[in-house]
Amino acid sequence: NRISESDFWEEDILLRHTDISRIKKFSFKNDVLTIELDTIFQYTKGEEKLYSGEVLFFDSDLEECNILIFDRTVYEGEFSGKAIGLKEYMKEYAHAEFEILTEGYFGYSTTYTGWLWEKGKEPVSAILYIWNSGDMVYRIEHEILS
Repeated sequence: NRISESDFWEEDILLRHTDISRIKKFSFKNDVLTIELDTIFQYTKGEEKLYSGEVLFFDSDLEECNILIFDRTVYEGEFSGKAIGLKEYMKEYAHAEFEILTEGYFGYSTTYTGWLWEKGKEPVSAILYIWNSGDMVYRIEHEILS
């Protein structure tokens, strides 16, 4: 089963989740970046549906994808951190989870902001930038019954 971005439109308003999804895994093959999510939320006609699945970013360029990782959770004040490419992130943080708090779509760029979780550590803020010129496709595995 596939849910495309157009399936999330209702009455000319793009419906985005406000609940929390965690990116469990990244993979890249044949210019397709795939992110495995623990939960994908869909809201239609006042009903919430939850799915397990993944999001595919076709025609991705990993050289243009990166992540900012901060030294703490950031709301205001001073902070520090580092910027790394997504290739490096996929190796160095293979066992971490990225908890999506907000998301944005701008032309060829998708931005996820949230918290990066590593086992045994407090979460830190992070911003993930994904660049792709092709379709963004939600591929669902099965509905999660609440």
